[in-house]
Amino acid sequence: MTEVIIVSDGQLVRNIEVQSGQRKDMVLLVYPGVSCDVKLDVRLAGEGAEANIYGAYVCGGEERVKIAVDMHHDLPHCNSRQLFKGIAGGTSKVDFYGKIIVVQDAQRTEAYQENHNLLLSDGAKVDTKPQLEIYADDVKCSHGATIGRLNEEEQFYMRSRGITLEDARVLQMISFIAPVLENIPEDEREAVAAKFEEAVRSI
Repeated sequence: MTEVIIVSDGQLVRNIEVQSGQRKDMVLLVYPGVSCDVKLDVRLAGEGAEANIYGAYVCGGEERVKIAVDMHHDLPHCNSRQLFKGIAGGTSKVDFYGKIIVVQDAQRTEAYQENHNLLLSDGAKVDTKPQLEIYADDVKCSHGATIGRLNEEEQFYMRSRGITLEDARVLQMISFIAPVLENIPEDEREAVAAKFEEAVRSI
């Protein structure tokens, strides 16, 4: 069962250990107005363990959001995926730090990490630092990070079909966040998607 965490102001620290044959799925959600410091330490401590950590954040004012994830692959045949997507406007500041550590004995590891961001204003700032620390040779690992702006060509296309600029921007932002929201259990997803639409309309 996927754990959905709505992050509040302050610090969130979680130490997670996944044993042999187990799977941990988690989605972190940060809404506008929340300043937080999130620290996750995930340890795949049994052969065949799996962890999937997703996150979405929307900052439109003066928020300060820090997210740090350490993913430890300690044994063979373990899989992990991290996908964090965020939108920063106003004078908000986001720091993302992610690290995958694969020890020498953790052969046949698969580990992926992505952090993608949209900047809505010149005053917003995003620092992203994905890292790999690999000591095994039979692994599939990758990391990636992007920081960009809304696509004006897409906006023009939608406006040419009668969609207002505001609605076009909202559709772009919802589409950007959607790959994270898709991992929320179906019975919660619609309410969360509606709240994120409200959030992006407010920034």
